[in-house]
Amino acid sequence: MSVAPMRLEDRLPARSGALLWVIAAIGVAIVPHLFNQPVWVVLTTVLALAWRGGVHLGRLPMPSRWILVLLTILMTGLVLGRYGTLFGRDAGVALLVLMTGLKLLETRTYRDAMLVVFLGYFVIITNFFYSQEIPAALYMLVAVFATTAALVRLNAGEGVQPARESFGLAGLMLGQAVPVMIILFLLFPRLPGPLWGMPQDSTTGVTGLSDSMSPGSISELLQSDAPAFRVSFTDEPPAPAQRYWRGPVFAHFDGRTWRAGRETEIDALPLLPDTDGMVTYTLNLEPHERRWLLALDVPVAVPPDARMTEDHYLVADRPVRRLVQYSLASRTDLILEPELSEARRRQALSLPARAAPRAQALAQAWRAQHEEDDTLIQAALRHFNEEPFFYTLSPPRLERDPVDQFLFEARAGFCEHYASAFVVLMRAAGIPARVVTGYQGGEYNRLGNYLLVRQSDAHAWAEVWLEGRGWVRVDPTAAVAPERIEQGIRIALSGDLGAPDFIRRSLDWGMVRLQWELWRDSIDYYWSGWVLAFGPERQEELLERLGLGRLDWRGMITLMVVLIGAVVLVFAAVFLWRNRLPVADPLAVVYRRFCRRLARAGLTRAPHEPPMDFARRIARERPDLAEPVAAFTREYVALRYGAGPDPERFGQLRGLLRRINP
Repeated sequence: MSVAPMRLEDRLPARSGALLWVIAAIGVAIVPHLFNQPVWVVLTTVLALAWRGGVHLGRLPMPSRWILVLLTILMTGLVLGRYGTLFGRDAGVALLVLMTGLKLLETRTYRDAMLVVFLGYFVIITNFFYSQEIPAALYMLVAVFATTAALVRLNAGEGVQPARESFGLAGLMLGQAVPVMIILFLLFPRLPGPLWGMPQDSTTGVTGLSDSMSPGSISELLQSDAPAFRVSFTDEPPAPAQRYWRGPVFAHFDGRTWRAGRETEIDALPLLPDTDGMVTYTLNLEPHERRWLLALDVPVAVPPDARMTEDHYLVADRPVRRLVQYSLASRTDLILEPELSEARRRQALSLPARAAPRAQALAQAWRAQHEEDDTLIQAALRHFNEEPFFYTLSPPRLERDPVDQFLFEARAGFCEHYASAFVVLMRAAGIPARVVTGYQGGEYNRLGNYLLVRQSDAHAWAEVWLEGRGWVRVDPTAAVAPERIEQGIRIALSGDLGAPDFIRRSLDWGMVRLQWELWRDSIDYYWSGWVLAFGPERQEELLERLGLGRLDWRGMITLMVVLIGAVVLVFAAVFLWRNRLPVADPLAVVYRRFCRRLARAGLTRAPHEPPMDFARRIARERPDLAEPVAAFTREYVALRYGAGPDPERFGQLRGLLRRINP
């Protein structure tokens, strides 16, 4: 006959009080989901927790199974209607959070409560799908601690355990897990990519360069102060004017929007023996959901799982959906494409027939005045410098032909306006040209010895093809606002009322805010480089620094097992030492030996019998033993109840014991 499981409320207070701990732990775990899940998901779960708490306190009835079934069907339908699927990150997390709350509503037994606790651990893990920053990680530690304390409370036994004991044991358990966690993190063989993945639901909140460029597309990025990437250099970083970070290159123009051509793969440029112009560095690129990789203009090497296009920018094999780290070498003095094929020339000269007629007429007039390409380029740059052009984040809207309206009417724009107009002018004058997008500049962090490049450093410039020199970089923005290139975007927009708040604040707060930002970003940099981007390369670098050389996966697993075994042995030794049996009292040992010796002669001491009474009884029953037994007992009592231990008299006691031969 089966026995019905005992309800949690029917158990002793220790068990009953544990349910409130479980409810509180689940509440702590779901708090971060307020920022990444619909409000109704978290609110429904909180109501389920409150309902179960009310049932425990006797203020609400336990819901029937039919109500729970209907709620489960309703919640599943709402998730399906909201996301169109029950799979993927957002839909899966929403279901997990909701079902954890509903499971708590039907919790009646110890087994149910244990299951809810383990669901709570899964809810905690899902928070890392949305944020892996340091504050999120610290909060997750708090959530794990709270859930572990609830687990301890749930298994506290029959007595009422003080809260400090539950928290203390939870802290001890987590503290013991830390060394094993560190060993597994550092030595578990890493794969070149995430160990697992899941469908991406959206790219909400992801910023970065687009796969096209039109008026306003680059300036939109200036609204974000988020890091785009961080770079640590082997030697000194290049000068600010040389910090052009190459991204997508656009050669196709439809009159308003620039787009990239077909991404034809080419071999990496050869690493020349002359290293005078070589810059080597390691770049930590933030996720941006696109495939291109940023590199100092111009890269001469290709990182793993990437390739170089014929326009000399890097493309990864898959979209960058997590922080990636790669090492590169670049040269700023290379000649790109010294020979231009006819097809490539036509592409770099093509313009829509009706695009920018006034700009084309102006370029043709310049060509009539300047036979040399260099002098014509300088004429165009002088035009931008001497005419009343303005560098601004809030230019007028360009509703008609954007190039003509910008050049002859608005004369105010951001870098994409100048780069686009300059390339159109060059093509109209017969000079092959294209638009390059990427980032320019960066803020050097001397605290962490790296360069921080933000989304607000996004930039667009031009390249023109010149005979014998290949593709040459020309930045028309520098002709209008040279401070943008030499001193950065913050200085360039210092007088622009349309600049974002973070730029105005940085100018107002001065060095205090700057130092705080650098200190905070240094922590983020090391967290990103040594935790979030800890891949095979970082693992090999760490092992070499520790003097272990290059270990294959077998060597790493062996080392990992040995270290974990050593940690377990240390913990076991500490446990045994703390729980060791008390050292036996030497006096008690001698007296027990005395009692055993007499017991063999039939003189057994009763458990309640004091030493002196036992000696008097022996004298009555065995007069021949009276004198040595009395002498031994007097010495034992003197040592046992005397002022303090006396090693000399203890030796005498053992000598007296040897005289007793029953």
